Amino acid sequence: MATESRAAKQARAKQILDLLARAYPEAKIALEFRTPFELLVATILSAQCTDERVNMVTPALFRKYPTARELARARTPSLEKEIRSTGFFRAKARSLLGMSKALVERHGGEVPETLEALVELPGVGLKTANVIIGNAFGGQALAVDTHVFRVSQRLGLARADDPNEIHDQLVALLPRDSLTQATHLLITHGRRTCVARKPACPVCPLRTLCPWPHKTGAPAGRTPARRT
Repeated sequence: MATESRAAKQARAKQILDLLARAYPEAKIALEFRTPFELLVATILSAQCTDERVNMVTPALFRKYPTARELARARTPSLEKEIRSTGFFRAKARSLLGMSKALVERHGGEVPETLEALVELPGVGLKTANVIIGNAFGGQALAVDTHVFRVSQRLGLARADDPNEIHDQLVALLPRDSLTQATHLLITHGRRTCVARKPACPVCPLRTLCPWPHKTGAPAGRTPARRT
């Protein structure tokens, strides 16, 4: 694709979101939660783990530790055992305990609503904070996970090695009132169609808007570029 003007890229981005909204009208966060605290715990557990696996672990976890005060008093060996199946359980247990203690000490056991306060919690980075803001508090926030990172670059909407830089580029490009839903749409598209290996390009609703040079299923008579 030739060099795009900012206005043209913004218009294409809006088209992309409109098409994705039609393709995935049910797109929403997959983690199951009832409170901001539950979503914070689930999001920390979801690192390098599927949401499906997290949703299998959290019901029992939330019954035992319904608030930050209970989780802050958890014994490390017990907590590690309870979350072991989510992977990286020692690091996640440290994050959960540190986060819960910080909530109790700094915020009266409640999850803060601001980005600045959230990212000061142990184990909480920009992505996790934005998941909370966008889904627990109804704000507009873009969370860059592995799917958003991959799909946005294939679509030519952003380009960087750092997820935080991808975040900044997308926030500057996308309509401010669409950031949370854009997250859900890009994640759903990345899971169902624009997968990491062998993406389903021939049936992709964004095929005509996508500049990625390694599309699968090239038209007859053309050889697709070697994928790297």
